[in-house]
Amino acid sequence: MKQFIITLITFLAIATVLFAQGKRINLNDKNSGFIQGVDISELLKIEDHGGVFIENGIQKDALEIFKDHHINYVRLRLWHTPGDGYCNLDKTLLMAQRIKDAGLKFMLDFHYSDTWADPGHQAKPGAWGNLSFQALEDSIHTYTSHVIAALKNQNTLPDIVQIGNEITCGMLWDDGRICAQYNSPSQWKKFGSLVNHAIAGVKDCLTSGDSVKIMIHIDCGGNNTASRWFFDKLLAQNVDFDIIGLSYYPWWHGTFGELEYNTRDLAGRYHKDIIIVETAYPWTLGWYDNTHNIVGDSSQLLPDYPASVEGQKEFLVDLIDLVKNIPDEKGLGLFYWAPEWVSTAQSGSPWENMTLFDFYGEMLDSITAFDSTCVDTPK
Repeated sequence: MKQFIITLITFLAIATVLFAQGKRINLNDKNSGFIQGVDISELLKIEDHGGVFIENGIQKDALEIFKDHHINYVRLRLWHTPGDGYCNLDKTLLMAQRIKDAGLKFMLDFHYSDTWADPGHQAKPGAWGNLSFQALEDSIHTYTSHVIAALKNQNTLPDIVQIGNEITCGMLWDDGRICAQYNSPSQWKKFGSLVNHAIAGVKDCLTSGDSVKIMIHIDCGGNNTASRWFFDKLLAQNVDFDIIGLSYYPWWHGTFGELEYNTRDLAGRYHKDIIIVETAYPWTLGWYDNTHNIVGDSSQLLPDYPASVEGQKEFLVDLIDLVKNIPDEKGLGLFYWAPEWVSTAQSGSPWENMTLFDFYGEMLDSITAFDSTCVDTPK
């Protein structure tokens, strides 16, 4: 009888472990394509300026740290002819090689400008400043094709290509401008044509076996009215794309409730995958350098998430959960913006309190928010 009881207990213990493993496997299978990404476009400049990244007292390559904590995708912005020589095509080729060598997926973010492009700034590259509209169409097509061909030639073809950055009010102003007095049928037609020429530039370089998804990115994470306005009008221009990209910074884009409402509505309305392609949250309201920080006041925070390492982690955990619960599995993932943008002796950072590292480059525990899902590399 004693032997029978021992055997029964052993059997039940083994069965419990197998059942638990089965549950984990099923959960992982469900989320096997979930993107846990970072935009580390500042990395080369930080490294060149002496910035370092440390985990448990040991200096490491930032890419290694991210990968070890289940980051599976990297996003890079591309400027046409930047004044400081960073985020240009040459630097992008270098970073793309590092990303692919690390076994990570790669998203390319075309800004179609020499500098920052966002809802309030969409300046044409200087080289395109005086072109006719037809020449501008040809230029965006040719330039996009040139970039994608260069990446493909070194076997670092992007997995996702983003056509423009936060283009809520259009791009390549004023030709492709669509807000306020520019919100007219003729301007939308021009904007749609520019986007379509850029997409054609990507597709020109693809051959059988290549798989590149096209993303359209606006900022309006918690603004459903603006999101509907934009995508209704864009789709009316016969723009064919795969992924809706949204930025979500609470101090600009609303509450979690507003974000949840918007993403659920967009998923049902357009039946496209959705990525929160930019997000971040502060781990402190303190300052280290003399550069003005974008977030520095408690009024900019969400009520339930303090500016602490734990608050930053909880923000990420809950945001990941929100994206995973977008209906019909349309929540494809998220990207944390500039987690590496620490201050260095040569260059300050307006983002130093929203990185995933402290002021001295030591990894913060908040990065473990990505560990809790332990997803596989997206297919």
